[in-house]
Amino acid sequence: MSRISIVVPCFNEEEALPVYYREMSKIMERMPDVEFELIFVDDGSSDGTLQLLKDLNKTDIRCRYLSFSRNFGKEAALYAGLRSAQGDYVATMDVDLQDPPGLLPEMYRIIQEENYDSVATRRSTRTGEPRIRSFLSESFYKFINSISKTEIVNGARDYRLMKRKMVDAVLGMSEYNRFSKGIFEWVGFRTKWLEFQNVGRCAGETKWSVKKLFFYSLEGITGFSVAPLSLASVVGVVFCILAFFMILMIIIRTVIWGDPVSGWPSLACIIFFVSGIQLFCTGIVGQYLSKTYLETKHRPIFILKDSSEENEGGSHEKASV
Repeated sequence: MSRISIVVPCFNEEEALPVYYREMSKIMERMPDVEFELIFVDDGSSDGTLQLLKDLNKTDIRCRYLSFSRNFGKEAALYAGLRSAQGDYVATMDVDLQDPPGLLPEMYRIIQEENYDSVATRRSTRTGEPRIRSFLSESFYKFINSISKTEIVNGARDYRLMKRKMVDAVLGMSEYNRFSKGIFEWVGFRTKWLEFQNVGRCAGETKWSVKKLFFYSLEGITGFSVAPLSLASVVGVVFCILAFFMILMIIIRTVIWGDPVSGWPSLACIIFFVSGIQLFCTGIVGQYLSKTYLETKHRPIFILKDSSEENEGGSHEKASV
């Protein structure tokens, strides 16, 4: 009998958890030939999420949980869940039901019968999402695909089912600054994409503000492209050329018309503009330097405070690098 491990990151999801478990239980009943384990990763929740996970673990042995010492982020939760997964196949899924569990039987059929290593999902529509958020998401995918050799599918979700070999390849990339959408594509393997219409949250509120999405997009850009560094170099060269021609213009103007002093307001504006460009380019370099700095510190990606295995008396690793 095949075993499917399902990794479910949770951060303050006490409202969504019971709904998700009911829906997922229906799917597991529809797949009697498959053994399941649900790995819930509590990402430092401050509500009753952890207690709900402990209750689920007591009533259903298929439910396991990992609990972080603080909020390390969804990427760390995904990594921790993948490390803990023991199944022949591993799925990653959100707890808010925006990743429809009803797609799982079809995903399993495809990976069994059609010789794919992974079955991933993408949203075909963004119905119900704020327009500004949709616009920014669309712009991000266009931008990163124009500068990166690793293509990231527009509308891609973290919801996917993978064979063990692909999971091991993903775990082999133990970098501190993680961007799973890019990592899944970078490792390769044959992937089939399933489309579905956008689904709203079943309960609770989204934890992804525009600010968090912006910084998450920076992780993707700096993690899978060095084009911004090249851009900074190109901008520097262009401004050197412009400065050379401007010097020539000033010399010619002074020789022909004299009056070398006029134009100081425009000169001040140019100085401010060029200084801004310099700081912008320095900021780009700083982003890459900061990522390198964090990688060299070799801090753990997450730290466990509690887990279902620990409560059962088994040994468990407290930190993962």
